[in-house]
Amino acid sequence: MTALRRWSAAFLPPSGDEEAAAPLSERGWRTTVTGLHVISAMVWGLAVVAALLGQNGVEGTDRSVALLVLGVLAVAYVLAGAPAFRDGRAVLGVTYLVTLVAAFGVLGWVAPSLFFLLFLAYPHVWFVVQGRPAGAFWTVLLAAATTVGPLFRPDSGDNAREVLLETAISLVFSLALGLWISRVLAQSEQRAELIEQLESTRAELAAAHHDRGVLAERERLAREVHDTLAQGYTSIVVLAQTVAAGLPPGAEDVAERVALIEEVARENLAEARAMVAAFAPVALDSATLVEALERLVERFGRETGLATRLDTAALGDGGTELSRSEEVVLLRGAQEALANVRRHAAATAVVLRVSRVGTGKAGQVSVHVEDDGVGFDPASAPGVGLAGLRDRAEQVGGAVDVVSSPGEGTRVTVRVPVR
Repeated sequence: MTALRRWSAAFLPPSGDEEAAAPLSERGWRTTVTGLHVISAMVWGLAVVAALLGQNGVEGTDRSVALLVLGVLAVAYVLAGAPAFRDGRAVLGVTYLVTLVAAFGVLGWVAPSLFFLLFLAYPHVWFVVQGRPAGAFWTVLLAAATTVGPLFRPDSGDNAREVLLETAISLVFSLALGLWISRVLAQSEQRAELIEQLESTRAELAAAHHDRGVLAERERLAREVHDTLAQGYTSIVVLAQTVAAGLPPGAEDVAERVALIEEVARENLAEARAMVAAFAPVALDSATLVEALERLVERFGRETGLATRLDTAALGDGGTELSRSEEVVLLRGAQEALANVRRHAAATAVVLRVSRVGTGKAGQVSVHVEDDGVGFDPASAPGVGLAGLRDRAEQVGGAVDVVSSPGEGTRVTVRVPVR
């Protein structure tokens, strides 16, 4: 904060784009301000009635001036004071405070008996400024304005001393109350910030537990598929080969059916193994994302016999700088894309690239899986796996792009932001 801003903060209310010490919820603040409006209307009405009845010698020209001042105060409250309470606009706040000080300066000349309105004026000051230095400044200025009339009117006499005493008492009380309220508001604001931080931390922990639960369930499904379906299909293949080897000559029809059984079993075994490959975790606890991708690519190439390589040239030397959940999204994206290559692509080569673009919070890390297979139309065959991958990426602020066309191969890109 510059010296000018520090100086102006001592007597100017905060602007709407600055943080004010008002930790109440929006609904709570609206309720409080509505209550202030109602009380203000009642007390102002009482002052108007007192002026009209000529209480305490307020008659003639003084009464007319007093009623005019009350009218100006009412208009200023509606046009400037109330919007300043609601929106915290500094210009309206200063306008209302200047009008308030000037009005009480005039009332001090024509109708000191209406100073019971200070019961409202002092709280209005603190509602507008919502800060200790500015609140104290305007409170003292308002009190000083009320002393001008009683001190300098020729006919004030003993009444001046009474008014000055009452003003001094009300000033001390207003300062003490305002400073105490400001302290309470500041402490409440700190508590509100702490609660917000705790809620944010709780949400992060809940997301982490959810991700851990999802990973655990995927691992369990991988084990179940491997121990049941994959083993069962393997047994069918072995049994089909045994039956085919034991068929007598001339049983071509039976041999054809047995071969078909073996073919179907092998296809489903390949699907089961693809599911296991997609669900089974590649350890990240003791490895970087690049190391985990290297193991994934090596294993995929060994299992499928395809020419598979990992390209990290576009990653640079800065690493990924990602959270664990973001690394998991990229790793699962690579697994899902490779599983689709295994099932559908009929490819001869696969390239997995890791790249980084941008710097700071604008940066992104991407994993691209590109094959030279048969391709497909993404609009007509979105795929359940890719839809789930998109949902997972969106949870960390990322996205998934699929570029493919029949006969042109496929490129799947998973990107996440760098935090």
